[in-house]
Amino acid sequence: MLGKGSILVRLCKARSFYVYMQQFDSNPVVYTSFCTRKSVRLLVTEPSKQHYTTEDGTSSRRPILVILGTGWGSYSVLKTIDKKRFDVIVVSPRNHFLFTPLLCSTTVGTLEFRSIIEPVRNTGFRNPSHFHQAEAIKLNPKDQTITCRSTLENSKVYDISYDKLVIGVGALSNTFNVPGVKEHAFFLKEISDARAIRNRILSNFELALQPGTCLSEKKRLLHIVIVGGGPTGVEFGAELYDFVKQDVSRLFKEEQLLVRVSLIEGRKILSAFNQRLQQYAEKKIKARGQMELIQSNVTDVKADSVVLQDGSVLPCGLVVWSTGLAPRPFTQSLDVPKTNAGQILTDSTLRVKGDTSGNIFALGDCADIEGQGLPCTAQVAERQGRYLAQCLSKDDFSQPFEYRSMGMLAYVGDYKAVSDTPALKTQGFNSWVLWRSAYLTRLGSWRLRMQVPIDWTKTLLFGRDISRF
Repeated sequence: MLGKGSILVRLCKARSFYVYMQQFDSNPVVYTSFCTRKSVRLLVTEPSKQHYTTEDGTSSRRPILVILGTGWGSYSVLKTIDKKRFDVIVVSPRNHFLFTPLLCSTTVGTLEFRSIIEPVRNTGFRNPSHFHQAEAIKLNPKDQTITCRSTLENSKVYDISYDKLVIGVGALSNTFNVPGVKEHAFFLKEISDARAIRNRILSNFELALQPGTCLSEKKRLLHIVIVGGGPTGVEFGAELYDFVKQDVSRLFKEEQLLVRVSLIEGRKILSAFNQRLQQYAEKKIKARGQMELIQSNVTDVKADSVVLQDGSVLPCGLVVWSTGLAPRPFTQSLDVPKTNAGQILTDSTLRVKGDTSGNIFALGDCADIEGQGLPCTAQVAERQGRYLAQCLSKDDFSQPFEYRSMGMLAYVGDYKAVSDTPALKTQGFNSWVLWRSAYLTRLGSWRLRMQVPIDWTKTLLFGRDISRF
């Protein structure tokens, strides 16, 4: 017999189909019974528990922790936080975590796109509605709410309340206000960027083969310009070199000789690496006949060319822009102290400076600890996320965040890499083995740790997939 406040609905007597809905504290529990002659099945959906038991045995309302973003820092918080103590709500325009160190490999088909992303929902939410595919547009610290806009339907704008807030929205690529960058260049920060680059590369090869395409137009289509000599720019160039050497030579034999890659950097490539390793990377790039390293700055990007500081024009079919970071509009809108680069300033426990409540935290590329000047890397953000999750779970911020670099790795092509670690500074094939091994162990799940080696093996045995879709 159903108790007070319960509803019994009989929908179909002929098939013995019943739905029972019982109300508990305004949270419905749905019991659905499907009855046939051979079997009986019961599906139960329980409400989200609003309380938890503390160490002294008393019951307390579970605080709401809102996490903005699904990048390295935010995802690290989500995976490490004690979900028995918090109702965790995530707000992000994308519903997956992206393993960015291997993103360049997807631009030419060395790896497939889904091999380096992990759905956020796989971490497990107490309630499926605790993930919002939306973007934060306004912070209301007095009311402790965050205003969000759905990325699936722009007309949907709503507020989410929080007890604790973690801001990990990341950053955008910095265009330095160079004309034409937003209109004509490709960035390389998301899976959608890698897919767009891959399609453009394949399209240009097919266009170069079509009747009526003159030699000068073929050369333009097959000239790829990379702006920025950091790890992303160098590794994208390395993947292109492998693609041309191993696959273009087999599939586009005549066009192979027309391919040209220009890496433009105003200073030194891999500037954060040891000088000897920088020189090794430079030597490898310059030794490749179809690659060139140009020390200059880009002043204009057009639909079919780039203009350099000295006025020279480079006709090209693809421009990939990877030259630093800039704050997102949401970060810019926050009325809190910021660095000269527009990052949110925090104290040594990642609390946002200027927030008197002490309930707002920031980490990753969108923030910096006052007086430390940490690099904007996945390694820093992941460590910060782990630290913050542990502090929140224990409600203990007595120990400040401390960062010690484990080193840097970069692939330079032809099964060679550079490794700059506190214990080892090396280059060549052995460094490439270390590069692949290190990233393989850091992948977010066993599914990805299985999928990535399979993709590597397929590429080695059968070549890259050049399907365009």
